[in-house]
Amino acid sequence: MAKIIMHIDLNAFFVRCEEIKDPSLVGKPVLIGHEGRAGVVSTSSYKAREFGCRSGDPMFMALQKCPNAIVKHPDMRFYEVMSNSFVAFLKRYSDIVEQASIDECYVDMTEAMAGVKDPEAYLYELQMSLYRECQLFCSIGLAPTKWLAKMGSDLKKPMGITIIRRKDIKEIIYPLPIDSFWGIGKKSAPKLKELGINTIGDLAKRIDNNDPILEKEMMKFFYDVKSYLDGTSSDQVIVSRDDPKSIGVSTTLMHDEDNPEEIMDVITKVSSQVAARLKNHRMVGHTVTLSLKDTSFHVRAASISFKEGISEAFEIAKKAKQIYREKFIDSFYGKIRLVGVSISKLEDPKKVQVQMSLWNYEQYEELDKTKLLIEDLNRKMSKPFLKLASNIKKDK
Repeated sequence: MAKIIMHIDLNAFFVRCEEIKDPSLVGKPVLIGHEGRAGVVSTSSYKAREFGCRSGDPMFMALQKCPNAIVKHPDMRFYEVMSNSFVAFLKRYSDIVEQASIDECYVDMTEAMAGVKDPEAYLYELQMSLYRECQLFCSIGLAPTKWLAKMGSDLKKPMGITIIRRKDIKEIIYPLPIDSFWGIGKKSAPKLKELGINTIGDLAKRIDNNDPILEKEMMKFFYDVKSYLDGTSSDQVIVSRDDPKSIGVSTTLMHDEDNPEEIMDVITKVSSQVAARLKNHRMVGHTVTLSLKDTSFHVRAASISFKEGISEAFEIAKKAKQIYREKFIDSFYGKIRLVGVSISKLEDPKKVQVQMSLWNYEQYEELDKTKLLIEDLNRKMSKPFLKLASNIKKDK
């Protein structure tokens, strides 16, 4: 029996979070990122996309395309809270949830949708429930494999629903441009076009004929693509893996960078990805490490350890930024080409004395607000006068 895999992708998630905080932004061109020639667009609203503004664009170029765009700096703390709300919502439908990133998940819906006669109506009600409860918009792909489900969720945005059965692959997937093939990068697509492959159907035909030129070009990925297109690729939604010793994410920058503000933004983004993976394992960590690689490929790293385990993106980013300020900002000469953040000394929070409310969104949100308030007041007083009562008890 084929599995039923759902890929659910939040539409313009960062922008939508800003709209939730400030409803006056709805329907306006909004860019998430930082101003300046070194700034990069993290997310753009659909209105801004009408002007050609896209994620990854240099901010100054996006503002040339759309001078009236409103620029909002990323609020990763709030985005993390909303992401946790999103995942908690999905777990009411299925316990088998894999968080692929802060704004997308794979969900095994085989049991939840067994016997459902109108799957599209079912998914539409799921969309509406997510909006009513979390005020978030999403697109959904439903298919027998993860790859097909991901392709489905990408087809219709915003608020799209696409159901792909194996018998539908040739009709739905084959006509799509090769650039839309999830897993084929921006560098590979032009090379395939040079070989006369302009659609996914063109690629499928060449693979079916065991084209030796294409096999040489794609190497091992040749056989992966074959399984994607015949609907036999992975249908395994990974809830948790063997306990890792550490979890880390690194990213190579689009441009070599020496602007501290931009480096801080990258640390924030990477920390969010670390937090998402950490939560897939349902663990907390006690050591954060920041790694920087310069244009000569020399790597420098430093760590900071702490008593209370953390798992939230803003907490990981805070520690990593502390390392950057204290260890690197005045001593790292030259430009940076790669930023990496990792967390280690991991443990299951259920096994420690202090019970963390990571899996209860409402409790988590209130605790998060309390922590932020305490931090803000302490900053204003220039001394850490205030603490959570639980921390005072532990200190004693």
